[in-house]
Amino acid sequence: MDNIVIIDCGSQFTQLIARRVREMKIHSTVLPWDVSVERVREHAPSGVVISGGPDSVNDEGAISVQREILTLGAPVLGVCYGMQLLAKYLGGQVVSGEKPEYGTTPIRREGKSRLFKGIPDSFDVLMSHGDRVKQVPPNFRATADTKHGVIAAMESDDGCFFGLQFHPEVGHTQHGSLVLRHFLFDICGCKGDWDLGNWIERSVEEIRARIGAGRVVCGLSGGVDSSVAAALVHRAIGKQLECIFVDHGLMRLHEARQVLDSYDGLGLSVRHVDASGLFLGRLSGVTDPESKRKIIGELFIKVFDEESAKIGAVEWLLQGTIYPDVIESGSKKGSAVIKSHHNVGGLPEHMKLKLLEPLRDLFKDEVREIGRLLGVPSGIVDRHPFPGPGLAVRCLGEITKERLDVLRAADAIFKEELVRAGLYDGIWQSFCVLLPVRSVGVMGDGRTYSEVLALRAVNSADAMTADWTRLPADLLDVVAKRVCNEVRGINRVVLDVTSKPPATIEWE
Repeated sequence: MDNIVIIDCGSQFTQLIARRVREMKIHSTVLPWDVSVERVREHAPSGVVISGGPDSVNDEGAISVQREILTLGAPVLGVCYGMQLLAKYLGGQVVSGEKPEYGTTPIRREGKSRLFKGIPDSFDVLMSHGDRVKQVPPNFRATADTKHGVIAAMESDDGCFFGLQFHPEVGHTQHGSLVLRHFLFDICGCKGDWDLGNWIERSVEEIRARIGAGRVVCGLSGGVDSSVAAALVHRAIGKQLECIFVDHGLMRLHEARQVLDSYDGLGLSVRHVDASGLFLGRLSGVTDPESKRKIIGELFIKVFDEESAKIGAVEWLLQGTIYPDVIESGSKKGSAVIKSHHNVGGLPEHMKLKLLEPLRDLFKDEVREIGRLLGVPSGIVDRHPFPGPGLAVRCLGEITKERLDVLRAADAIFKEELVRAGLYDGIWQSFCVLLPVRSVGVMGDGRTYSEVLALRAVNSADAMTADWTRLPADLLDVVAKRVCNEVRGINRVVLDVTSKPPATIEWE
């Protein structure tokens, strides 16, 4: 089986490279920047990609890779920072602080290049760099540049080394997929015969080997990620997995019962723990979103520890962490913290249980497909994403049972009307946000001073970026009227029309 090894130098796009490779039905393995050459050799790479990163190759202590990796005989592609590392290691010159470029930039091809076969002489790419290659190494040639004279691509005369100053893996780069395809198929000789079914088989084997005779506890939320993680691990170790559904009092309308019913056909052993009083008590008076997430994450672990003690000798905690959670929580060298996810940002330093996160390197659409392959019911697989902290991050400001009930009722109306209009299944994520803002209104002959509800609906492929969904005006009119008429405590409804970036999908 072909395997592309991706050396992660801290870029937020590293796993996007891995995803693009997998989309072309080629297995990919992401390894940290300080990986040994011996470990890389064990993966028998058909090719090596060195990712971008936040450092400057000229700074002391900057991220680096072992030079011996370049001598393994597999073709090497350096992307952005990776290209600069190649240039430095192989005798070129990298300069800092000259002509930085960020955003979409047109580049122009120079001469022939195996990477640019069949691609126009000029096309737009995404640049994100402060340093640049001023002089390519000996026996290399520049194959593209920008209008500012920055070398945008280079390759060695022997066809072993390639560098791209731009990011071919992102949607903003024209023909980026074709550039990668040329590297993977024409240069590395990959066949494209791998799929997610292979990933499942390999993951099941790895989980069995890692867990052995140990026991695993999983916190189920009813969402896609935790459900698929549980189904995967259950396939690997069966009855060694014990699932716990913690009702933290932050679920949507009637959701606790629906969640428990949905697992009937999966054969999972599920314990129901009503901890709503504990969670709401600790969240009383807390308004800071990061504090909410961390409190909820810590309480989840506390409940898991206590409940797993009743089960017996449990060694592992299974979580449905996926890649966007990891990136937004800044869990990689060089990644900025956008927000803490309870899966990765709220865990105590000294946790009694070891952590198992088999979906950590996958995107949401890949997780859904794996769920279908595992036989997870469509009611779970196709469900809109729901945050682990639940309505705590959609009820902005102070959390009280009364405000949560208002939000639940409004959210149910929004979903009901989307389903009735036949739009729900075509939307990536939709929900309501209760704002700690009051506005004046009038109902009948009386004046009201109630809170504001925001409607949010987005479409996305992987949750790394998202665009707001253009909902029909008639639908919005019906939702607003129903909410104001049927939900006491709301007298104004607004629509969030912000994409990601600059916003995140959730408000907190």
